[in-house]
Amino acid sequence: MIEFFKEPNIDWMGKAKYFYALSAILLLAGWVSIFAKGGLYYDIDFKGGTNVDIRFNQPRSTDDIRKALSTQGLGKSEIQASGSAALGSGTSADFLIFVERKAGSEEEALDASKAQVLAALNAAYGQGSFEVRNAEIVGEKVGAELRRQAVFVTLYALGGMLLYIAFRFEWVFGAAAVLAVFHDVLITLGFFSLLHFEISLTVIAALLTLVGYSMNDTIVIFDRVRENNRLLRRENFAQIVNKSINQTLSRTILTSGLTFLTVLVLFLMGGQVLRAFSFALVVGIVVGTYSSFGIAAPLVVWWHRWRDQGAASVGTGPAAGNKTRNSETSTARLAPAGRR
Repeated sequence: MIEFFKEPNIDWMGKAKYFYALSAILLLAGWVSIFAKGGLYYDIDFKGGTNVDIRFNQPRSTDDIRKALSTQGLGKSEIQASGSAALGSGTSADFLIFVERKAGSEEEALDASKAQVLAALNAAYGQGSFEVRNAEIVGEKVGAELRRQAVFVTLYALGGMLLYIAFRFEWVFGAAAVLAVFHDVLITLGFFSLLHFEISLTVIAALLTLVGYSMNDTIVIFDRVRENNRLLRRENFAQIVNKSINQTLSRTILTSGLTFLTVLVLFLMGGQVLRAFSFALVVGIVVGTYSSFGIAAPLVVWWHRWRDQGAASVGTGPAAGNKTRNSETSTARLAPAGRR
């Protein structure tokens, strides 16, 4: 394996307070922005809108239609090729255009959105170059249901990961990993508010990807902690965690760094459609990598210290004294849960 650092000896647990302070600042800034602006910015996937089904006389590209709609302020509309013609060339004659819902009743909103789409396409391609096959309203209730389902999907994913880590390691490891992932998602949403990015269905997919990526990085560190805890029984638990993080540091930088470069290129060159999706991954990979050793690991160390102090304060006599001297190693020993 490629090693960026040869036998690093960084006291990560001694710097835990700085990691907590950084996270507190990021969370505070992001969520003050969210509350000050009245919530997150939602894409038309969640707000509802008007769906216009268009058929052109000849195949067009999605980019050309987006440019045409931009002249009427509809550049953020969702455009989907729905026909089977000329699919290999990236063009089609049939498109579904989904634009944000306008104010007013359903009929007024439908007429206003349809009129804007027609005006933009007539200006770009001329009258008679296309026909409107259908136009319908997608209500706000559908958007609210999508938001609710997105929250439940994320919570189900976190719950499943909590059970898995609790079974493989200890319940406190699962709780710390889930709290770290919550931390990653909340900070990422805060950045979305600060920089005025919209939450769409693709962003939800990016957040779920972030959940899995961050959890995997945390499990790698926890797995090394479990191995070292069997081999280094005379060292206290904080030292074992420090050694485990240092041993996996090269792997963390290699995998996270390459993934970060990939999504950064996607963010810079992927176009408007993928901008919010790739931004969520850019922020999430950085925050998720740092939270594995800066949030999840210190939480486990803090819990073991608290448990050991509580056990030492209850016991009395020679047995208690022996327990106090050996507590950080004996009580922190992880139950083996199978071979990797």
